[in-house]
Amino acid sequence: MRSFRALPAMAAASVLLTALCAGQAPASAPQGRADVDAATAERLDDAITAAMEKADIPGVSVGLWFDGRSSYERSFGVSDTAAGTPMKTDLFTRIGSVTKTFTVTGVLQLVDEGRLRLDDPVSKYLDGVPGGDRITIRQLADMRSGLFNYTEDKAWLAAFQADPTRAWTPQELLDIAFKHPAEFPPGARWEYSNTNTVVLGLLVEKLSGQSLSAYLREHVLDPVGLDDTAFPTGPEIPSPYAHGYTDFTPGGKVADASLWNPSWGWAAGAMTSTLDDLRTWVPALTGGKLPDGGRLLKPATQADRMRALPTGHPGVGYGLGIADINGWVGHNGELPGYETIAARLAQDGAVLVVIVNSDIDKGTGSLSTLIGKTVTEIATPEHPWSLPAAAQPNTPPDATPPAPPKPSGS
Repeated sequence: MRSFRALPAMAAASVLLTALCAGQAPASAPQGRADVDAATAERLDDAITAAMEKADIPGVSVGLWFDGRSSYERSFGVSDTAAGTPMKTDLFTRIGSVTKTFTVTGVLQLVDEGRLRLDDPVSKYLDGVPGGDRITIRQLADMRSGLFNYTEDKAWLAAFQADPTRAWTPQELLDIAFKHPAEFPPGARWEYSNTNTVVLGLLVEKLSGQSLSAYLREHVLDPVGLDDTAFPTGPEIPSPYAHGYTDFTPGGKVADASLWNPSWGWAAGAMTSTLDDLRTWVPALTGGKLPDGGRLLKPATQADRMRALPTGHPGVGYGLGIADINGWVGHNGELPGYETIAARLAQDGAVLVVIVNSDIDKGTGSLSTLIGKTVTEIATPEHPWSLPAAAQPNTPPDATPPAPPKPSGS
């Protein structure tokens, strides 16, 4: 998942097929509600609509909430270009590399339980990772292991493009990655790789004795109250959902990727969620606390997670499965047909969620970054959402940060 386009996360081939491309005009008026002042709401509505027209984006949902003050929740365009169904704020979507924030949370909970230590070598817990006696758990979580990103393997990209419904096992994905030599010695630099998070997913399974899906449901999703967030084991996505459009196909023909199998992203990018659930998740992720006041992570572990180190890209830092982009802390996600942003700006007490049902880049770059920047330049002008193109992933399906031939995963 290429989602971190400033973080290559599994960049799943993003595809943006807009309703305009399909010869349909986006819904004439935005759906949803806005408690911000009327002038700001109008500016946001107009700017988002203009950005969608510029990039030919079929549908967008945006949520912007300021602690105890105002909010802006709007959907624009269509969720299904064939039926002309309007985009709505309550639709399910695929979140790509935002999945990484959940997987790494599971790892950090095991740290809190004394089951592992961040600076232990991964070989202490898992066999078969090349150089695993020198790669630490911390380096896997903060993208500094040097392991090759499997979503950039040319043969894998061709296989995915030929059959996007194929089910992949985590071991198959790692076998692809481990055929390649390390990109650099562990800790030498930052480089987004979905491989890191797949290894961490297997670590959670081994130490917990549960599937990653079951572990996250019991220890993360249910405690936070995320009833509409899931880790699918196949191509399933709850209804009603936003159809996702991509051109990561043979010949570049636009396709509906809604039911493509996200198993290739697994721990790095397979999850589904909604605008409202992501709104709930971001404060828990960035604060380490549960909605009822309990702890998601111990304070020291949370502080460790939030310590974002430089990535080599201006304005972009990366912690333990979490990014800091010009003050916005969270993650983005991209995979074929879908792009997402879920982040918090502590200085303004703000939470931003962006959902786009396309990854088709027609020269504008990441669609979610385009919408995120459009919104924040108006709402939080001192902290615009900005991901340098060089920081984006480089593989078709996405599993997120720094951009590929598609899919990259985000």
